[in-house]
Amino acid sequence: MKALSGAIVLGLENAIGLTVVRELGQHGVPVHGVARDAGAVAIASRHCASWSPRPAGPVADWLPDLIASTGARAVLAISETDLIDLSALPARIGDCHILTPRPDPLAKVLDKLRTLEAAQAIGLLVPQTWQPLAGEDFAARAADMPYPLVAKWANPPEVQPVLERAGLAWIKTDYVRTPEQLIALLDRYAPIGRWPLIQQYCAGVGLGQMLHMADGRATLRFQHRRLHEWPPEGGVSTYCRAEPAAAHARQMDLSEALLRALDWEGPAMVEYRHEPDSGRYWLMEVNGRFWGSLPLAWHCGAHFAWESYRRAVLGQTDAALPARDDLRARYMVPETKRLLRILLAPGRIGDPFFRRRPLADLAAWLLDFLDPRTRYYVFSRSDPRPWLRDMGQMIRKAVRRDRR
Repeated sequence: MKALSGAIVLGLENAIGLTVVRELGQHGVPVHGVARDAGAVAIASRHCASWSPRPAGPVADWLPDLIASTGARAVLAISETDLIDLSALPARIGDCHILTPRPDPLAKVLDKLRTLEAAQAIGLLVPQTWQPLAGEDFAARAADMPYPLVAKWANPPEVQPVLERAGLAWIKTDYVRTPEQLIALLDRYAPIGRWPLIQQYCAGVGLGQMLHMADGRATLRFQHRRLHEWPPEGGVSTYCRAEPAAAHARQMDLSEALLRALDWEGPAMVEYRHEPDSGRYWLMEVNGRFWGSLPLAWHCGAHFAWESYRRAVLGQTDAALPARDDLRARYMVPETKRLLRILLAPGRIGDPFFRRRPLADLAAWLLDFLDPRTRYYVFSRSDPRPWLRDMGQMIRKAVRRDRR
């Protein structure tokens, strides 16, 4: 078998980067990782052939030399910041493919308001949304909104440095129950003249539909249901299960149509809140980078990083192998934090409709260790060193905290 050319992966610090490294390495691709810290969890993977510390300065200043020295034929990245920087580079540097979105599609996906507008145009159900602007009558709009509401920023990478300069905390999601609470939230951001999107709250369960797009069509599909999140009211997926390929078929077609309308190429996840009783699917956002629950897709055999690599570097156009749909995956550290929040600090859960079931959640947390369908974001029997490194770092942090 002919040896495959290498790939560079930017971002080895979390379970997403670890999964990309494992996936490519499993298919025989030598991976050179770039990490900010020598303790990055993915460095310990047997699939990480080599790594280097991230140089100072913009990616454009040092990436071409790294490509030349490693002979890599592909570059993949984990964070939105890196995707933005890489999108400004040519799609190829020599023989190396920059496997990240191009500037215009990426800008559409990062701007949640533009994504919602595109979705509405093709018939997707979107929550009522208001983008507050300077000069509007906030009190009048607040009186007319359908409560409860959710506040989230339209373009997080753009606004985060603005908030930091103003000394304001970055809050991914705020829940608002009354007009008075909404006015207080808007007043909080008045000093910077920028406000988050205000959306109606959508009930239901989290459904993620993952697609790899090439030339306007999906070449790989996978979907999962979010069972738990951290924080409990919504955030990072900590426990999820694969959904059968035949389920939500009409919605999967709409997800593909949305990504086509956005001119998207490569992997993305379209996120919904699904109401099983009514059959409605509310679009939340499009995640235009490798997503937090990628380990579940990897365990099931839906390999999105490999799909990008094999099509670009190897020129393969045959259909991807079918994935399993009977597995679950847990992200144990935040999953445990979620359980502790439910058991010990329920008052800090912001979602007004969150159903707290402490005894059932505790029992499920214990019993899932015995379920043969359960897999893990970090732990893998075939690649245990990242988990050992992760556990060692957690123990050292706990010891330092106790000493302080």
